[in-house]
Order: sequence, then C-alpha cells, then structure tokens
Amino acid sequence: MKQRVNIITTGGTIEKTYDEIEGTLSNRGSQLKQMLKRLRLPYTHVNSYDVLCKDSLEMTDEDRDNILNAVKKIAHEKCPIVILHGTDTMELTAQYIYENYQPLPVPIVMTGAMKPFGFDDSDALQNFTEALCAAKIVPAKLYISMHGQLHAMPGVHKNQETGTFEKQE
Repeated sequence: MKQRVNIITTGGTIEKTYDEIEGTLSNRGSQLKQMLKRLRLPYTHVNSYDVLCKDSLEMTDEDRDNILNAVKKIAHEKCPIVILHGTDTMELTAQYIYENYQPLPVPIVMTGAMKPFGFDDSDALQNFTEALCAAKIVPAKLYISMHGQLHAMPGVHKNQETGTFEKQE
C-alpha cells in the first residue's frame, strides 16, 4: 500500500536552473518531476502543489501567507507535507507557519539546497529524499531537514558560515 505525501514547491536554489545563453541561475519552474524521476518510490504516492517559483530572498509576508494557506488547504487530507523552499529565508517561513498554524494535524518538513538540483555536486536530491522519508515517520510537528539533520521548530536558524541549519537552545 502506498503512503501519500504532499509536496509544496516554492522555488529557491533547490529548483533553480541554469540558462546557458544568459549565463544565469533562476527559478523558471519546479524541478520536482525531475527529482522524482531519479528516485525509486514504490511505497509512496506524491501529490505536488506549485505555490511559488521564486528565490526566497524575494519572498514577502504575502508569499508566506500563500504558503501557509496552501498548507492549511491540503493538511485536511491527513498526509505528510514536504515544502521545497530556498534556504536563505526558510527559517522565516517556518516560523510564520509555526506561529499561525497550531496544532499541526500532520508532519510538515521543509527542505532546500545550497546548490541547484541540476548541478553534479548538488545537495538537492539528498535533502529532498531525507525530508520525504522523515515526513513519513515523524509526529505532527514542523521541521527543517537539511544535510542529514532534522530539527523541530521553533528555534531553528541557518548558520551562514557553514551553510547548515542548527537548533538554538
């Protein structure tokens, strides 16, 4: 029997693509389908919801509210939720969801990447796979998952020097 997981895409580095003509990286659309093609998930059914397609540094409180509303809209399905998000403001969006939606009816795991999915040395697929697995087994809370670590909100922040997330005590 397949377990359903809902994925919300918002953009960020994890979903950026390289334009060879312009020589730029930008969010042009979700990379979720390409990531899923690289995984073998016989026990998982994924539903995807494209909410935004932008760098997280450009996100506004209105964007965070749109993400929160998408979470609320699909949480009634009682399926875990994974949110693909840019790492630069992931903690702000996580805090926004945490402050405006309690108690959570399902696990919500946010993840991103330091390098885009299409790069050979990207951490995108690892982080997505770990978040997907974690969402299926953890209790209903809000988490940030990156680089083999899972931290429950609140009190999670990005360490700019190491490019990792940490729990503030």
